[in-house]
Amino acid sequence: MKILVVDDERDMQTLFEQRFRKAIREKEVEFAFAFSGEEALSYLNQHEHEAVLILSDINMPGMSGLELLDHIKHTYLKPPPVVMMITAYGDAENYNIAKQLGADDFLTKPVDFALLKQKLNINS
Repeated sequence: MKILVVDDERDMQTLFEQRFRKAIREKEVEFAFAFSGEEALSYLNQHEHEAVLILSDINMPGMSGLELLDHIKHTYLKPPPVVMMITAYGDAENYNIAKQLGADDFLTKPVDFALLKQKLNINS
């Protein structure tokens, strides 16, 4: 499973690589990282249909995660990628907007990696 993680906090890459070390080593999962909404769109344009799951932060400078979500859900229709939104703000407004824009799931920071692995059916 290829996962695109979109977050302006660069330390998230190290965190994901550490928490999924065994799954990466066993080729259960492969990650790509983008540090802005614009970078994520560039990646998706160059690697269409590679990422089956996109984990995106909501609050980023430039294009927000909600704007990215809206663009993804209107552009990449077949097959539509699964998009999980990640935010430090677990407020109802962001949750409702993300759901209205087509988010498939919603996670809060700090990311509960055990829960994320459970949602992704990853045991390692």
